[in-house]
Amino acid sequence: MLDIERWQEIFDTIRKNKLRTFLTGLSVASGIFILVILLGFGQGMQNGIAKEFEADASNRVWVWTRVTTKEHKGLNPGRVIRLRNENHEYVSSRFSEDLQHKSGVYRVRNAVVSYKNESIGYGVQGVTSDYQFIENHFISEGRYLNVSDEKVGAKVTIISNKIKREYFKEDESPLGEYLEISGIQFKVIGVYGDRGGEREENRIFIPITTAQRVFGGSDIVNNVSYTLQPSESFDDAVLASIKFSSNLKKYLQESHTVAPDDQSAINVFNTLEEAKRYYTLTNSIKLFFWFVGICTIIAGVVGVSNIMLIVVKERTREIGIRKALGAKPWSIIGMILHEAIFVTAISGFTGLIFSMGLLELLGPHIEVDYILNPSVNFKVAVTTVFVLIFAGAVAGFFPAWRAANIQTIEALRDE
Repeated sequence: MLDIERWQEIFDTIRKNKLRTFLTGLSVASGIFILVILLGFGQGMQNGIAKEFEADASNRVWVWTRVTTKEHKGLNPGRVIRLRNENHEYVSSRFSEDLQHKSGVYRVRNAVVSYKNESIGYGVQGVTSDYQFIENHFISEGRYLNVSDEKVGAKVTIISNKIKREYFKEDESPLGEYLEISGIQFKVIGVYGDRGGEREENRIFIPITTAQRVFGGSDIVNNVSYTLQPSESFDDAVLASIKFSSNLKKYLQESHTVAPDDQSAINVFNTLEEAKRYYTLTNSIKLFFWFVGICTIIAGVVGVSNIMLIVVKERTREIGIRKALGAKPWSIIGMILHEAIFVTAISGFTGLIFSMGLLELLGPHIEVDYILNPSVNFKVAVTTVFVLIFAGAVAGFFPAWRAANIQTIEALRDE
């Protein structure tokens, strides 16, 4: 590789065939460029989906009810199914070893919220202290609701960072202030934020016991949420959550006399099961991206092989002279291989630099639905280039082998 004369020959050949060499290199560079960009967007999709599931606990199971659509045990369809405290308490007790956090939710309907006679247009929900972990809330000021608030039915509330910015002065702390909810004073004890962003900060929370007692909820809960204990692996966690969801739905259907095949009355949403579907989809898309990128690279490598065949054809007489002067077959092979490897390597690294540079510049600014910060592992990208160089060497070997096996007399006769 340090043979100066050999390198001079390579550069002379390139100078004589600038356009041909440029087009060959462009096909190889574009293959690497396309592959890296596609892999970057595949990773961006994975990042985006992960962020979507960051909003809530990743192992959350959420249950809500609607109206029955099928007759069952003599009961007509059209019945409104309502979850009760006893349902939530039974599930919490029966599956206590499987559950990490649990909370019922009671929505205060038509609540009128105001602060110093200024109307606050956000909904009010009654929850338990565990809801902080189910929704991935963090506390910016004060504290979250606790078990003591639930036991005594305290008239306390927590508001979001978004609500604080909109209804309180910049240097004003809402802690200790009072919100009026449908004519009843509630003391602000905390300000929360949500890792899912502002779109998840549109609610005011009060203790669920207070919400049920003060606002006529009796023992009704609108929905219940659970998170499961951590598992050793993602697949184990998915299996555990599917089993729990199935048992939970079966119990609620039996408790409320709902047909097993009624898909409307009782609804169970399992975030892990949903996440697995998305991740399976993104993995399939990434495999497709690999397929497209590799096909593009193969096209470039085939182009290198074709060009080397043309080079051998053009230099047949020269090769004959070299052999007549005593050049060994491997010397001829090395001459052709060096040019093939050089063109492939320069083109591959050029495509890599441009694609990595583009992702580095634009990737952090790309944030659309399910695509976030497209990027690619540098080691994977560099490894791909070296595989490409090896493929280029293989592509150049066959024309080089053909050149080494040309009969000297036939080569000298070539015009």
